[in-house]
Parts: sequence; C-alpha cells; structure tokens
Amino acid sequence: MSKILLGCIADDFTGATDLANNLVRSGMRVVQAIGIPSQPIAADADAVVIALKSRTIAKAEAVEQSLAALRWLQDQGAQQIYFKYCSTFDSTPAGNIGPVTEALMDALANVEGGDFTIATPAFPDNQRSVFKGHLFVGETLLSESGMQNHPLTPMTDANLVRVLQAQCERKVGLIDYRVVAQGEAAIRSRIAQLRGEGVGLAVVDALSNDDLLRLGPALKGMPLVTAGSGVAIGLPSNFGIAPSSHASELPAATGLQAVVSGSCSLATNRQVLAFIKAGRPALGIDPLRIAAGVDVAAEALAWAEPLIQKGPVLVYSTADSNAVKSVQGRLGVEEAGAMVERTVAAIARGLVQRGVRQLVVAGGETSGACVQALNITQMKIGPQIDPGVPWCHASSEAAAGEGVHITLKSGNFGSDDFFTQAFTMLQ
Repeated sequence: MSKILLGCIADDFTGATDLANNLVRSGMRVVQAIGIPSQPIAADADAVVIALKSRTIAKAEAVEQSLAALRWLQDQGAQQIYFKYCSTFDSTPAGNIGPVTEALMDALANVEGGDFTIATPAFPDNQRSVFKGHLFVGETLLSESGMQNHPLTPMTDANLVRVLQAQCERKVGLIDYRVVAQGEAAIRSRIAQLRGEGVGLAVVDALSNDDLLRLGPALKGMPLVTAGSGVAIGLPSNFGIAPSSHASELPAATGLQAVVSGSCSLATNRQVLAFIKAGRPALGIDPLRIAAGVDVAAEALAWAEPLIQKGPVLVYSTADSNAVKSVQGRLGVEEAGAMVERTVAAIARGLVQRGVRQLVVAGGETSGACVQALNITQMKIGPQIDPGVPWCHASSEAAAGEGVHITLKSGNFGSDDFFTQAFTMLQ
C-alpha cells in the first residue's frame, strides 16, 4: 500500500468504525484494522484506523498498546495521528484518555508542534456538544444523561477541563465557542496564547458541524489530534480530499441476518424494545444462568437456527441500569461484563457459521469480543446507517471463505428502529 495520510488510534471497536465512517463521508478511503496489524493493509487507503480494546483496561496496558499502534502508523508514513475516544468521554479519574494522550505527546515530542494538542468529543450529528468546556448530550449535561450510571465508566462530571486535568500532568486549557466562531486565524492565535501560558492540552467548544469545519483547518500540521469522531469531518480537506461516493463502496450483501446486543445504554434498550414491538423474534440471555454453568450460547443458537431462515433475529443481554447493578453485585463488575461478552461473542460466531452474512453488533465491549471471536483483522468501511455507524465488509474464517457485512454500533448511537433500518438500507 502507499503511505497513509492519517493514522488513527481508537480506544474501542465501535469508536473506530464511528471515526472511519466520518472520514469516509468526507472522501477518504479507510481501512479499519482490528488490533495492530501483523500483515500489510489489504487495500490502498488514505487513512488507517487501528481499533484497540483499551478504553477500560489497566492504564499502563492502554498506554503500551497505544504507543505500539503509533509506531506502526509512523512506519507507514502517517502524516498526522488521531487518538479517538468516545463522544461521551468515557473514562475514570485514573484514565485512560489523559494518560494515553500524554504518552502519545511524549512520543511525538521531537516533532514540531508536538508539545500541544486539542481535545473535544463533540459530535453534533449525535447530539454531543461542548459549551464552555462542558459536555452535553442533547440538552442535558453529561453527568445527568444516564452516563452517570455507566457500569464501567460512570461519568459524574460534565466539566471536561476538570475531568482531563485530573488525569494529566500537563496543564489543560480551553478554546471556547467565541474563539471557534471566528475561524482558523482566531483558533491558531488562541493556541499560541495557550502554549505561551504553558498549556499542553486544550478542550475545544463545538456546538455544530460548522464549528468542527472551522476547527479543521486550524489543526492542519498538528502532529497529534485527540477527539471523538466529529472532528474527522474537517480533516480530509487539509489533505486535498473532497467527498466522493466511491469511498464507501462495498460488495453486494448476501446471506442471513441477525443482531447481537450486549449494550445496556438507554438508546440500545429502546432499540431492543422497538425490535420486539415490531414482532421480530428476540431472545434475552440471563447472566446468572451463564454463571451457573448453563451453556447459554448453545441454547441461543438452537433457538435462532430455524428462525434466521425467515428473517433477522435478535439475541440480547441488554438490561436497565438497576438490573445490571444487581448482577454485578452478585458476580463482580469485571467478571459479569467479561462473562456476557464471551457468551455473546460465541453466539455471533455460531450465527455466522450458520449462514448469517449480515450482522449487527450493539455495544463497544461486545463489538470488540465479537470481531475477535470471528477472527476479523481488517474491515473496509462502507456507507453510513445512522450518524457514527457504518456498514463494513470483512473476511472471517467462520464464514467459510465468504465475506461478512457487519456493523459495530456504539451503545449510545442509532435511532429506535436502527436494527431493522440497518438491514433495509443494506438491500
């Protein structure tokens, strides 16, 4: 492959496709790698997104994996590095967003401009905006949006300057909406001012896509950008790339259809309910039965096998926050999550072995487990289903040599009818 323009490191699998989706919409040819590649990228690409599963692992391990990804991208000639995290800034007081950002900055310290970067999870298309350094989900502060109940990364503070400063040794500042509204020159001037004050990272306000498009040119030449996926819409033009439908072309879809869901977000709960209300076959799995040693995956596959011949089916472990806390109280937070992920991943693999070639996966941690179970190493990014969620195409040995269309949906993303809408669009 030729040298890549933009090298991206994502801290989970759905976040990686979210970022890749916005780059494709802006005209870039994008390949997503599952983990750090051990072989060449299969196609020419303007950008490569390395999907890690580093959002909730130990801080030291997240840093180590991210630095290894950086080295691989540098070896491919990447001109700019993009560290992508969730649009709800999923983290804990100990990390991992701040520590990974600073480790990448340290590694790029000898590159001109490597002493400064920005941070903004703003993604207006999905109702994520940053105002005076505070993250909003729709009209609601992050800390009141339901994210305060997240089972792994509860977000109880919407002030991103404060959240990031707690994780960083460098001084954290703010580029507010009034500066952003004035465009590239004002943003660059503010960056120079902050650097003169000893600031190493700056949270950037963004209320609309127009703000992100104004921000984009000011980031040209910045060695490291850290953000959610929204900033990506303003970067391809810095490399002379314009939107093109050819960037999102995928092979024609074939085979059976299924959905597996491990997310407990409010959005995914609504999507599960909408699928059931539409009269579609759905099966909920019980973590306590898994813990008791029951082969829940085998049961689910036996249930699904005759039904998938007639249309899409859904297997889900989705539950409300109170039910999740009850299970975690009995089994422990980490074990409860890992146990469900393993089971859902085994079900996904079994469904593909039974002829499913169009697979929707809901939930970031679940998506990571599923693509690993399917032995998917690279994905070509295709058209958008909903903001932040594209269809992808990949090879999987579980598919007996055939390609699989797969979408990895962040728990927080998608309309209520996403599960049915996705298959309709692919046809």
